[in-house]
Order: sequence, then structure tokens, then C-alpha cells
Amino acid sequence: MSLQLLRSRVCAVVLIRSLAAGMLLVPGGGFAAPVNDLIAVNVDQAKLIKFPDKIATIVVGNPLIADVSLQPGGIVVITGKGYGATNVIAMDRTGAVLMDRIIQVEGPSDKVVTIYRGVERESYSCQPVCQRRVTLGDGENYFKATMDQAGSLSTTAAGAGAKGNN
Repeated sequence: MSLQLLRSRVCAVVLIRSLAAGMLLVPGGGFAAPVNDLIAVNVDQAKLIKFPDKIATIVVGNPLIADVSLQPGGIVVITGKGYGATNVIAMDRTGAVLMDRIIQVEGPSDKVVTIYRGVERESYSCQPVCQRRVTLGDGENYFKATMDQAGSLSTTAAGAGAKGNN
């Protein structure tokens, strides 16, 4: 057998095995979205994404990082809950994976000023005037005081709205 014929046969065998291995990686329903197709969302914000049709189940790797909810028509709302990365897997009724994507939750996009008082941190949103902003990682006392103020304001507004309707 000539060297050239042997080389051709080896290439053919490698090609066939590569194609067979590649076919095993493709889900039965078609091609899944690449894993490196990143969905970037800011913490405390939501993003609308169109997912493949026929989704029956959505699995989120870490729901403390992102919340994902399926809406009619394959629209998905992704809300950034905490900093970091997680994944979302979409499956059809048979359990076939239609998509597996990474969700990267990043910091706020607005102009944030961070003040450190020793180890305690405070965040302010400065557009155009600086106002308190609750951000993950802020000091416990600052976080609680800001949330208490927001809760009081919300309760007062709801009470005033109820009185105005009577």
C-alpha cells in the first residue's frame, strides 16, 4: 500500500469519526445556542430576551444572581439580582435542551458614587444631584436606614392615595 493511499484512508477515518462525534453533540431538535452567547444585565434592572419557541422548562443555575421568567411568545424577562455569573437552560417538553446561555450580572450603569467610612460602604446615585442608592455590598446600617426610609415613603404614599379615592 502506498504512503499516499494510507494517508488518504487515515484522513477519511478521522473525518468520519469527527462528524460522528459532532452529531452526538447536537440535540435532537436542532442546534442549541452556543454557551458563550452571553446575556449581560445590570443588577436591579431587567432585560427582555427572545428565547426559542416551544420552551416548557427554564432552569436558572443561581437564582440569587438572576431571576428569569417566561412570558407568552417566548419572551423572557431576566432581572439582575446579585453580582456574578450564572446560566439559564431552556428545555422543551421532552427534556431536550433548546438553549444554554450564561447570564452576567454587572454593576449599575448610572453614575454611582461610593463612599467608604472605614469598612462601611455607602452608595449614591448622582444624576444630577446625589441621592441615596441601595446597592449590594453597602454597609448594613446604611442599607437598613435607606430601605426603612423607602418603606415609610411608600406606606405614606399608599395611605395618601387611599384617602384621595374616598
